[in-house]
Amino acid sequence: MSETGETVDLRLIEDAAERLNGLIVRTPLLESAQLNEVLGMRLLFKPECLQRTGSFKFRGAYTKLSRISPDRRKKGVVAYSSGNHAQGVAAAARFLGMEATILMPSDAPRIKIDSTRSYGARVVFFERHRDDRRALAEELVASSGATLVPPFDDPDIISGQGTAGLEITRQADYMNIGVDDVICPVGGGGLLSGIATAVKARMPLAKIWCAEPEGYDDVVQSISAGQRISVETGKPTLCDSIATPQPGEITFEIIKRLVSGGFVVSDRDVTNAVGALFDRLKLVVEPGGSAAFAAVVKERERFQNRTVVVVLSGGNVDRDQFATILIEADGAWPA
Repeated sequence: MSETGETVDLRLIEDAAERLNGLIVRTPLLESAQLNEVLGMRLLFKPECLQRTGSFKFRGAYTKLSRISPDRRKKGVVAYSSGNHAQGVAAAARFLGMEATILMPSDAPRIKIDSTRSYGARVVFFERHRDDRRALAEELVASSGATLVPPFDDPDIISGQGTAGLEITRQADYMNIGVDDVICPVGGGGLLSGIATAVKARMPLAKIWCAEPEGYDDVVQSISAGQRISVETGKPTLCDSIATPQPGEITFEIIKRLVSGGFVVSDRDVTNAVGALFDRLKLVVEPGGSAAFAAVVKERERFQNRTVVVVLSGGNVDRDQFATILIEADGAWPA
């Protein structure tokens, strides 16, 4: 249930879209004729790397905070995040005049830490592979009376993220395009479940897919098993923004109903995807944000002659890391 006691459906997503009107970037659907020809499909990219704060996370954060009652807003909010959710919550709190405390791992990308602080949030560090971030956040909530803003497993967050899916359907209608597939990076499942809810409500024949990094394929495994599966954390991955150990309870209930399946991508796949997106579309996309494109290329035979929307979920990547990725990427990929 949401802050207002409602479940996630198209109407709740449309309410979120009204709240976000004038605040978010309605990111376009971009296309590369060259990529279409090489891959044998029509690809439409939804570049949430161009969104406010550099990722889709502002959509859900602002929706959540805007639904908190005025008397509770005075006590502020607490969130935990490796960076994109942190920035979304910090920016939303600034818009609404609220105080925000964000728990971030000490090894989070510097660009994400600096950006979170730039919105006026207080950053408290924790050790990613040692500390229980949710327990630490709940301690802060208990001592301050603030509202906890979870990164994904919350109807308000999900409905806010679902506005990206609502935009996809409206843009496709305007362009007179029939969408066969939508593929989205997935961590805990907030973006995926929100997009799936919106797209399936307005385009019931479209198939929804997800993409995850090797070692963190909990959603893919969970879809196959029909129940939530956990994976061990601590394995290295470039995709820090979507490296979660288990899908959320609320998000997975939606995912198992609406998502057709998922794909696993390697760091090599992601490196090449980041490079190709820069070369072909002139976009800066973080590794986790490029996972869906990496998966489409890896599974290109499945998508032949179909129209596929690829969600690029974020672009918050350190300069040094991005430069290294571009150097290491195969300039001829995909071919």
